[in-house]
Amino acid sequence: MTNILERDRSGEPVSPDDPEYETIRRIITDTKRLCIELNTGYHTDKETHSLFEQIVGHDVDPSFRLNPPFHTDFGHNITLGRNVFINWGCTLMDRGGISLGDGTFLGPNVQLITINHVRNPYRRTTTICRPITIGERVWVGAGAIILQGVAVGDNAIVGAGAVVTHDVPKNAIVAGNPARIIGEVDAGDAQIGISR
Repeated sequence: MTNILERDRSGEPVSPDDPEYETIRRIITDTKRLCIELNTGYHTDKETHSLFEQIVGHDVDPSFRLNPPFHTDFGHNITLGRNVFINWGCTLMDRGGISLGDGTFLGPNVQLITINHVRNPYRRTTTICRPITIGERVWVGAGAIILQGVAVGDNAIVGAGAVVTHDVPKNAIVAGNPARIIGEVDAGDAQIGISR
C-alpha cells in the first residue's frame, strides 16, 4: 500500500479528510514558513540558495539562481538541473512534481500549477495532481502559466502571458491563451545558443 505522498504525486484524488493528510499539511506549513523567511528582508545569494534548498528538501546545483520573492505550496517535488534561473515573483505549485531542465529560465511572475480540484462541487476540496516537465534551455516568458500534465520540449520558448494547456514540442515557440505554436527556434541558433 502506498502512502499519501506517493498517491498524491501519482495523480490519485486526495482529500483533506484522508487520515494521512496531516503529512501533506505539515510539509505545507513548513514550506509557508520558509517562503515567508525567504521573501522578507534582504538575503545574500548564498543565503537565498540555502533557504531554497530547505524549501525543496534536497541539494540544488550551485549554478541555480533565484530572485525572490518565490512562492510554492509544497516545495519537495521540485527538481532542477544546472544553470536554472527563476526570476521575481514566480509561483511553483508542485505537489504533482515540477522538473526544470538544464539552462531553463523562468521570467517574472511565471506560474507552474500541477494541482487541480475535482469538478464535483460536493467534493471540491479533493485535489488531483499531475506533473509539469520542462526540458533543457527552455525560456518561459513573463506572466506565462503552465498547467498540470504539460511537458515542454528542449529549446522551446513560451511567450509572455501564454496559458499552456498542452505539450509544447521541442524548438517550438508558443504564445496566446490557450497557447498555440507561432514559430520555431532555428535549429542552427539552438546549437550555438542564440534565440531571436
